[in-house]
Amino acid sequence: MGLAYTGVQLVFVSLRMGLSWDESVYVSQVSAHAPAAYFDPARARGVPLIVAPVALLTGSVAALRVYLAVLSGLGLTLALWTWRGLRQAWVLGLAGVMFGGLWVAQYYGPQAMPDIWSALGGLAAAGCFCRWAFGDRGPGRGLRGNGALAGLGVSVAFVTLVRPGDAVYLCVPLLVVAAVGALVAGGFARYGAAAAVIVAGLLAGGAEWVIEAFVRFGGIASRLHAAGAEQGGFGLHFALPDELRALNGPTLCRPCTIGFRDPGLDLWWLALPVLAALGILAARRAGRMATALLPAGCGLCLAAQYLFMINYAAPRFLLPAYALLAIPVADGLAFIRAAVGRDLRPAVTATVTCFLILQLVTQHLVLDHEVGGTVTFHDDYTRIVAELAARGVRPPCLIAGVQYIPIAFAAGCASTGNAAPGEPVAVLVQVRGHPPSYARRWRVYRITGTTILKVNAYIR
Repeated sequence: MGLAYTGVQLVFVSLRMGLSWDESVYVSQVSAHAPAAYFDPARARGVPLIVAPVALLTGSVAALRVYLAVLSGLGLTLALWTWRGLRQAWVLGLAGVMFGGLWVAQYYGPQAMPDIWSALGGLAAAGCFCRWAFGDRGPGRGLRGNGALAGLGVSVAFVTLVRPGDAVYLCVPLLVVAAVGALVAGGFARYGAAAAVIVAGLLAGGAEWVIEAFVRFGGIASRLHAAGAEQGGFGLHFALPDELRALNGPTLCRPCTIGFRDPGLDLWWLALPVLAALGILAARRAGRMATALLPAGCGLCLAAQYLFMINYAAPRFLLPAYALLAIPVADGLAFIRAAVGRDLRPAVTATVTCFLILQLVTQHLVLDHEVGGTVTFHDDYTRIVAELAARGVRPPCLIAGVQYIPIAFAAGCASTGNAAPGEPVAVLVQVRGHPPSYARRWRVYRITGTTILKVNAYIR
């Protein structure tokens, strides 16, 4: 599944797809290609560390895409492998199909974004916890003993480094299970060690974020307040309908005022909790209910922050939940196959296989649509950069205005700060918009040949 996941990305997610706004922010922190963009308080430094081995050596977007596709395939392999002692290999392969077959997982696999890494780290953390706490209750071989405990700490630290908010929601159910196990089941040493490792992972992974909060933002509370202000304020918001509207794109729904796109393709989303519940019941019959209930609980906690705490939607937000729910969903599908008699099993297997193939095909259609739209949009960046270069806007330079961060990064220019005397400065303004007062007397050029971005460039 890891190889298939990487292969699908390399084949169907265009390597010439330029960097998005968020990717440009992350990559610019470690790239020698362009000055670093402003790193806002809601972000964490995990993604820049992930992309650093390539971004430090080359500005090639294609090289970065290949690197991340291979790395995410390896990550999926390792995350599923942590469950190897608790599930048969074919069931884990089925879980890999359920997660890796989603268009959003394939779309973001080769992108420099935190969500896929939070998903894979969370899946690994839950697997290591289950191996440590319930490792004597499953078939086959897998991570055992102190290896599972170490894997738990590393996985939690990794998720915290990539996305601290996700790490908190991931660890709440883990710590609750550890506390219940220590107090009720009498396993204080075993569950206490797991709790200590989880807390240590949170502290280790979050140390840089905390230090940066004091150095740049005036403290943890100030950074959280600033991050909340960027997101429109944290609080109770019923965003579940918004996530359903954005299920088949767009990649960002803010504000989410669109209608439902291809609602017939949403049936898998509605079937997800049903299959997960069936998987939990099947695991209970098999005497390993905890190993299905725990990932389901972690997945629901991770989803809750995006379904009920912010006022906009993006399909990638739910990737960590999908990864964790893939385990009980695979259990549910395996139960459907095993619950019938031997005579009916081939027919049931064929039926389930047909539904899986139909799911993969429909997900591919959505993927193809989103990749095509993104490539078209990012091609405008390339066209604008070429037009600006022809008019003398070359490094060192400064770019501001419409989509200035990805365009500045593509051009090798700065997107924040002040330009030195004599450095070219370009302000991009919508065709029918008005430039800022300081740029009204600058030379103005109409950028031609773009498909989506219709802008004028005011150049000093």
